Amino acid sequence: MIVADPKPFLQVKGYVEDFEKVLVVGCGTCTTVCLSGGEAEVQILASGLRIAFGKDGRPKTILEDCVQRQCDVEFVLPILSRVESEGIDAVVSLACGVGVNFLADRLGKTPIFPGLDTTFYGAGMQPGLWAEMCAGCGSCIIACTGGICPVARCSKHLLNGPCGGSEKGRCEVDPANIECVWQLIYDRLKRLGRLDDLRNLLPAKDWSTAADGGVRRTIREQLYDIK
Repeated sequence: MIVADPKPFLQVKGYVEDFEKVLVVGCGTCTTVCLSGGEAEVQILASGLRIAFGKDGRPKTILEDCVQRQCDVEFVLPILSRVESEGIDAVVSLACGVGVNFLADRLGKTPIFPGLDTTFYGAGMQPGLWAEMCAGCGSCIIACTGGICPVARCSKHLLNGPCGGSEKGRCEVDPANIECVWQLIYDRLKRLGRLDDLRNLLPAKDWSTAADGGVRRTIREQLYDIK
């Protein structure tokens, strides 16, 4: 899932200073799960904005909504319709950056502002704790590393084994809180009886599929008649 953190309240407030009718929109998937952009967070942010602007002597109309996803057309159509029919001046999105971009492409002259900072692709480790597991590099190598991603989970993104700072299975960047991912990879491959995988000489990683070559796209031609 995509993990995101709330932006500082005053920063979001500053985004909408010049608008009178603002819609705060949550997302019912990733940011709801990581407790940053669901219905509850929409209510908290909207209430905070009403109170803050009221104290400033500049009360504004702050509206609320939440859709299942902000990255699919069928789910955002009600938002687009509401923005047009209700004369909304600006939108604050509590989706990840994908949702903000997706709505921005469809809102015409209505500005949209992010209420969150998108951080990483992660997994829930325990209640209230998420950890990065994938960097979305587009050329997955974890078949060779026991299903564990060194691109995302090594502090130095090393792909050919641990650095000299690894000690007793801990990362020198933060020994108390970060395990050396190459120690985890070694232990995993040992449990699988596949330590010989570490002897394989792999070609240089193809970074052309990562985020440096423009907008990435995926097409499922076998599912849709795309010309």
